[in-house]
Amino acid sequence: RMRPVLARLVWSVTAEMYTNGDRTMVSKRIQKALLGNSAIRAMFVEGKAMAEKYGAENVYDFSLGNPATPAPAALNDSIRDLLDEADKKGAAGSLELHGYMENAGYKDVREAIAANLNKRFGTAFDDHNIVMTVGAAGGLNIIFKTVLDPGDEVIVFAPFFGEYRQYAANFDSEIVTVNPDLETFLPDLNDFEAKITEKTKALIVNTPNNPTGVIYKPETMEAIASILEKKQKEFGHDIYLVSDEPYRELVYDGNKEDFLTKYYKNTIVGYSFSKSLSLPGERYVVVPNEASDAEELIRGIEISNRTLGFVNAPSLIQKAVARCLDEKTDVSFYDENRTMLYDGLTELGFTCIKPEGAFYLWVKSPVDNEEEFVEEGKKLHLLMVKGSAFGCGGFVRLAYCVSHETVKNSLPAFEKLAQVYGLK
Repeated sequence: RMRPVLARLVWSVTAEMYTNGDRTMVSKRIQKALLGNSAIRAMFVEGKAMAEKYGAENVYDFSLGNPATPAPAALNDSIRDLLDEADKKGAAGSLELHGYMENAGYKDVREAIAANLNKRFGTAFDDHNIVMTVGAAGGLNIIFKTVLDPGDEVIVFAPFFGEYRQYAANFDSEIVTVNPDLETFLPDLNDFEAKITEKTKALIVNTPNNPTGVIYKPETMEAIASILEKKQKEFGHDIYLVSDEPYRELVYDGNKEDFLTKYYKNTIVGYSFSKSLSLPGERYVVVPNEASDAEELIRGIEISNRTLGFVNAPSLIQKAVARCLDEKTDVSFYDENRTMLYDGLTELGFTCIKPEGAFYLWVKSPVDNEEEFVEEGKKLHLLMVKGSAFGCGGFVRLAYCVSHETVKNSLPAFEKLAQVYGLK
C-alpha cells in the first residue's frame, strides 16, 4: 500500500531535480548532449510510433542499423553446451561460467581471438594484445580515455558515425572533419594532411564505412599511413589510427576483409560481433606489439575498461563467442537487399553510392535541404536518416538490414517520392 506513495515521492523529488526554478540539476555536459541527441535513434523511435498507428507492414523503416539476420545456430548451440558443461561440474562450473574475470576478459577467450586473427590475417597476437569490452561505444571510449588529453583533436573522415563527437567530448577533445571526394566518398587526402595539427592525437577509420558502404582499399590505406608517418615526425609525437571495425566481414563483389595494423604500426583496432554474429554488445580491442609504448597502452585500456564500467563483458557470451569465431552472418541476405534497393532507386532516378560493404545505402537528396526530403518521405511512411547526422548534408542514409519484404514493398513508396521531385 505504500508503493504508490513512494512512487509519487520519488517522482516529486526527480521532477524537482530537473525543474528547480529555471535551473536544471544535470551537468552542463549532459545538457549539451541532450541537445545533440542521436538523430538515428530519434528516427527509430518515431518509426515505432508510426508502425503502431499504421501497422508495421505499412511502414518502411530504414533508420537503424539493427542486424536482420539471426545469430548463427552454432552460437545458440555453444550457449547450451556451456550451460550443460557447467551443470555437470556443479558449483565450480557455474562460478567459472558466471564469475568475475581479469579486467581484460577471460584469458582463454582472448587466446582464441588472437589465434583466429593470426590465422586469418597473418598477425602475431597473443592473449595480452586483446581486451574484451562491452559495445562499440565501450571500445572507443576506453581507447579515447587512454590516449586523449583535454584539448586534443580526433580526425574523422566525413561522412562518419555521429556519436564519435560525443565519445571525443567525453574526454574534452574535439572532432576535426575531413571532407570527402563527393564522387567516390573516399577521403580527400589533401584536406586530411592539411587538417593534421600539433593537437592531433588520433584518426578514426571506419571501413566498410557507415553510412556510405565504401571500402578503403589498400592504396588508400597506404596513402593515409604515409601521411600519418610524415606528420608524426613533423610534430614529434604519436598519432594513433583507431580502426572501428563492426562491418569488417560484411563485404560484397569479391572484396576481401582487411586488417589495418599491417599499414601503420600505431593502429588500435576496435571490433564488434554485432554485425558478424548479429550479437550487439560484444566487443574487443586489439593493441599490436608494434605500437609505441604498447605495454603501457594495453594496461591503460584495461584500467579504462574498469573505471568506465565496461569491464566484465558478459561472461557466458564471451565463452560462447570463443567457440564461434569462424562463424559468419548470412552476407548473401544483405547482398540481396543491397541489389534490390540500389537497382530500384537508381531506376527511379535517385543518385546512390553503390555499397561495397556494410548494409547502408547513401542516397543524394533531390533538394539541397535533405531534412525536407526526409520529411516528405515520412508522408509515405519511408524513414530515412538525414546526412547531416553524419557530418555530410545533402544526402540520406538507408539501413537495408531489414526483411526482403520491407525493401520490395517500399519501392512503390519510393516511386511516389521520385514523382514528387520530378525524377525519372
